[in-house]
Amino acid sequence: MSTQRAGGETPEAFRTALAALERSSVRPEVSLHSIDAPYGLASHAVAVAAEVCGAIEPGAPTSELATGRFILLHEPEPNPVWGGTFRIVTYIRATLEPEMGNDQLLGSVAWTWLVDALREHRAPYTEAGGTATRVLSENFGTLTGSAEHIDIELRASWTPLNAELTSHLEAWVDMVASFAGLPPLPEGVTPLPFLRLT
Repeated sequence: MSTQRAGGETPEAFRTALAALERSSVRPEVSLHSIDAPYGLASHAVAVAAEVCGAIEPGAPTSELATGRFILLHEPEPNPVWGGTFRIVTYIRATLEPEMGNDQLLGSVAWTWLVDALREHRAPYTEAGGTATRVLSENFGTLTGSAEHIDIELRASWTPLNAELTSHLEAWVDMVASFAGLPPLPEGVTPLPFLRLT
């Protein structure tokens, strides 16, 4: 995983955070890979992307069920907007079955998945905020007759209370799995270790 920094030495707190991310374990159905961290958002940043593939319904071809991005930002000095020195910024998108996509409470459900995942993983945080968006795709012209679909997108961010971020990444992976419609891991099933950061 590549990191972005504005120059100078990497702060110890950021190194601690990267080590914590390395210790994360992820669900085997969720594929993670490194992506370039964004420039200009913070002095130091690291990012990963997630993808879940499968069939939306029995007999349907395999497709991308959910994707996401997890970005960790760090400033050596507390950022007054964040309320701390770290900020996690995430994006998750999933294609839903029409019945679920038409649910008027879908945005609230998406936010609940985030809050519940952080709580279940005991990931301490503050200053959480986000936006849930439903996107209806209708087909016209030569695409008439193709199946219409509804996507849900969640853009969210929160401030972790310390650099021990293992639980935050694991919670986010569970969020992506929830968006893809995967049930919780059965008791006794051990997630796979996350790839080492580079």
